[in-house]
Amino acid sequence: MTIPGIHHITAIAGDPQRNLDFYTGTLGLRLVKLTVNFDDNGTYHFYFGDAEGRPGSILTFFPWPTAYPGRQGIGQATLVSFAVPSLAGWPEKLPVAIPGVRFGRNTLSFADPDGMRLELVENGGTGTEITGFHGVTLSEAGYESTARLLTETFGYQPAGQEGNRFQFAAPAGDVVELLCQPDGRRGSMGSGTIHHVAFRAETDEIHKAWQSRIAALGFNVTPVLDRQYFHSIYFREPGGVLFEIATDPPGFTTDESLADLGTALQLPPWLEPARGDIENILPKLVLPKYGR
Repeated sequence: MTIPGIHHITAIAGDPQRNLDFYTGTLGLRLVKLTVNFDDNGTYHFYFGDAEGRPGSILTFFPWPTAYPGRQGIGQATLVSFAVPSLAGWPEKLPVAIPGVRFGRNTLSFADPDGMRLELVENGGTGTEITGFHGVTLSEAGYESTARLLTETFGYQPAGQEGNRFQFAAPAGDVVELLCQPDGRRGSMGSGTIHHVAFRAETDEIHKAWQSRIAALGFNVTPVLDRQYFHSIYFREPGGVLFEIATDPPGFTTDESLADLGTALQLPPWLEPARGDIENILPKLVLPKYGR
């Protein structure tokens, strides 16, 4: 049993409209789902991804307008890397961006409006649109225990080392990089920080098997939680980063068609009776127009 790759990554933002405009406008991602934080119904939950909302392309945000800025540091995921066939044209879209090369690939590093660190990684081919995740970087005080979880349990393969950065590749091709920073400061949650990283389970049956396996390894793992578009379990990996394992099904077309994804506020059945109150509390938004 192996983890195919990343399912989604969830982060914290400040102003909702600013977040929405940056990810759909500047980066060109699709707003795949507009819903609320199921644990805080007065807060949006944005899902950005590719045109079909496929696992492995989804970056989600809890935008809290009054959130204090967080501090990026050890015990956190600290960099989201997107895959693009070519970096051509991106420096003009991202004037405050730093070019580089890592593990043999050209990169372009920048930050979103809340200061969250992002990166484009050139994977070759034609086109310049973001195609999904290249990977994610975890900042750790030590890397060995997390590396064992990735390789011996998840089935990732060691893919390289550059200084204090270690790369591990998933079967689907995306990567997790461990940045070993034994003298680094611990991070704190707030706007501009990553809340958790979710990995894929192809079916509910496999998902339940992962819950048992993670518990047998001695981790405190949650019960299976219904997130409407997938089922989830959560646990903290040895370095302190919150991990989730999420199912591929039922997917984002469970409550709206593929063409209509992200065009209206969607609520799970248990929140529908409170729709009027929720809509009155949520900030008003100008949604992107995709020409669909």
